[in-house]
Amino acid sequence: MFKPLRALARDLDQGTVTAQALVETALARIQDPSGEGARAFLTVDGAAALDLAQFYDRQRKASRAVPPYAGIPMGVKDLFDLKGQVTRAGSAVLNNAAPATADAPAIARLKAQGFIAVGRNNMTEFAYSGVGLNPHYGTPRSPYDRKTGRIPGGSSSGAGVSVADGMVPLAIGSDTGGSCRIPASYNGIVGYKPSTGRIPTTGAYPLSKTLDSIGPLARTVDCCALADAALAGDWDGEIAEARHELRFAVPRSYFAGTIDETVAADFARAVSDLRKAGIQIEEVVLDELAQLPALNAKGGISAVEAILHHRAQIAEVGAGYDQRVRRRIESGAQISAPDYVEILTMRQKLIGQFNRAMTGFDALVMPTTCNIPPAISAFERDDEYLRLNFLALRNTFTGNFLDCCGISLPMHAEGEAPTGFMLMAPHGQDQQIFVAAKAVEKVFAAR
Repeated sequence: MFKPLRALARDLDQGTVTAQALVETALARIQDPSGEGARAFLTVDGAAALDLAQFYDRQRKASRAVPPYAGIPMGVKDLFDLKGQVTRAGSAVLNNAAPATADAPAIARLKAQGFIAVGRNNMTEFAYSGVGLNPHYGTPRSPYDRKTGRIPGGSSSGAGVSVADGMVPLAIGSDTGGSCRIPASYNGIVGYKPSTGRIPTTGAYPLSKTLDSIGPLARTVDCCALADAALAGDWDGEIAEARHELRFAVPRSYFAGTIDETVAADFARAVSDLRKAGIQIEEVVLDELAQLPALNAKGGISAVEAILHHRAQIAEVGAGYDQRVRRRIESGAQISAPDYVEILTMRQKLIGQFNRAMTGFDALVMPTTCNIPPAISAFERDDEYLRLNFLALRNTFTGNFLDCCGISLPMHAEGEAPTGFMLMAPHGQDQQIFVAAKAVEKVFAAR
């Protein structure tokens, strides 16, 4: 596995490793025929990545200034524009689209910090699913129970697997309903969803203009913080120490009948460990959570905004879509304009209620996903696909709808099935959520 980002940057500066060596390691792991690289990456830019790595090495050797992360490889979700490349968004219908004329601003910011894009990560077609299946390019498997073959989570499926398998130390995904945090949970890594609007979504293939956000997947909270700082440019990525006793809220009765035994046991153990470490955790009643299923029963905001973007394309090449994704998108046409406006109005009301209820708390905590990664074979029937997709998205989408920032980190013990512990906080509390997440990570590491 790669070292954390901060350690890699230090090793590069001290000359104990070269950028070329890091990129060569990434490419070797991606191209290993016994691994998941062929499914986790749709394209690999090996020659260009090595050229840039060698340039950074020459600059360092000549004692010239380089960006802080010059030479560290990263994966980029297939929905981001990269100059000169076609942005397919995990779909086959865009294979002949015009190449991008510029990098997406979010990716350009990372490149300006020295990160090297080694390839494009696989994803659910058009980012519209929480399970990570892709019938066009194959489905990368979670590192857990490879013999059975389990889903990676979506929609940033390749991003999650590529970090978990040590192909790259950092991957950049998007999160509209949980697409950074679900793969983090199902692959045993860390995934971050920032407050919407902090990171520009220009040049990222849209799902929902209202809900889309861009975030990192990595192995540690600190790595995600450093990447978030580079993406947003509004802080330095240095996580402060908590200045008070942390206080978390757990939604009462919200999990009843939805989470499986493994997730329930891991979450109970996590809560117990955190309480023993001095973190206050209190059950709270959040009535606004109970209203979310009805508001989003027909697909909600995502479906309306997705059909607006896709309807002309579906009319022309709809047969080439993943038909399960197509049906979810087309459900947006069943939501009337008054219903859409009502959902947006209710959303603002519930956000206000939630923010007031969170006063005095550092985070709302819950399991990231309701289950461990199901077997890929379990999705053969459409009704089971819908049920399992709902369980993947149920908890994470809460944060998107209520305009939260949120993070998932592993709460399972080594060797056990992967489960995620999620912390969420109201919009704009990104730095505070990293403080809380770092404290949680420290408790889990001390087990």
